Amino acid sequence: MSVKEEIIKVFEKNRGEYLSGNDIAEALGISRTAVWKNIKNLISEGYRIESAGNRGYVMKTDTDVLSAAGAEKYLKDFEGVIRLEIYDTVTSTNDVLKERAGEGAAEGLAAAAAYQSGGRGRMGRRFESPKNSGLYFSLLLRPEIPLEETTLLTVAAAVAVCRGVESISDIKPVIKWVNDVYVDGKKAAGILTEAAFNGEMNSLDYVIVGIGMNMYLPEGGFKGELRDKAGCFFEKPVEDCRNRLLAAVLKEFWSIYANFSDKSFVDEYRERSFVKGREIVVSGKGISRSAKALDIDSSCRLKVEYDDGTQEYLNSGEISIKPVFKE
Repeated sequence: MSVKEEIIKVFEKNRGEYLSGNDIAEALGISRTAVWKNIKNLISEGYRIESAGNRGYVMKTDTDVLSAAGAEKYLKDFEGVIRLEIYDTVTSTNDVLKERAGEGAAEGLAAAAAYQSGGRGRMGRRFESPKNSGLYFSLLLRPEIPLEETTLLTVAAAVAVCRGVESISDIKPVIKWVNDVYVDGKKAAGILTEAAFNGEMNSLDYVIVGIGMNMYLPEGGFKGELRDKAGCFFEKPVEDCRNRLLAAVLKEFWSIYANFSDKSFVDEYRERSFVKGREIVVSGKGISRSAKALDIDSSCRLKVEYDDGTQEYLNSGEISIKPVFKE
């Protein structure tokens, strides 16, 4: 652990309490000058640390910066089960875990970042991951499940996101089939599940569940076509929100994953979906067709009826919700 990480850990354990530079230096076996330099760097990274006379330094309780020490204090019951790697910038957290998986990392490893330079969503689309406004993380799994149930891990993640947000706020997110979480009619989170198949064993090698959450509006708001489509969970900064939310979603997901075989989360997913009964457009293979969403079955397939009266169960694909016009 670096000196910077050690200092963050000290402050996280003592949020809102003054600590003398000398006490920090002695506890970590470093000079007071090193303490001052690291605190100065932390302030430039967004940590709300103040100093006062002979009282020393205090990290304000409303600090909201993602860190391993900050999130781990909410994951004490999952110590040894969920392991965190926190980054300032990555291409994507899914890419980080693909590399770790290739090195043989065990399941339960989570990678989180404040910014992704190459975040992506389904169908190869770019997932905008602006700095200082989002939370981006992935979880490595090595599940012993049939290949066809991989989609249900996305379903579980969507439910976990909703539960996690609700656990720290009064917000009630809803789900758009199959992998988007909405607030106030706009997409606030997306999920990308990627799997590697072991041909020799005819089984899954690993699955990576990636989650991108828009915490706050980016400076100047979303641009271009995202202006009317993308939303966020919170209108203003919330105390220690990133660390709390990261831990909350991971805990909720793991509680589902630990009992994955009972599939009870599927009913919750169906209840949280706002698609049923809506007029939609189904897109795939270069074709778009108007339809009505009739239901979501126990396998989380979307039952649709096209304009010509034919019906179909969709296992995957892309849908968009037609707007409701009011007179």
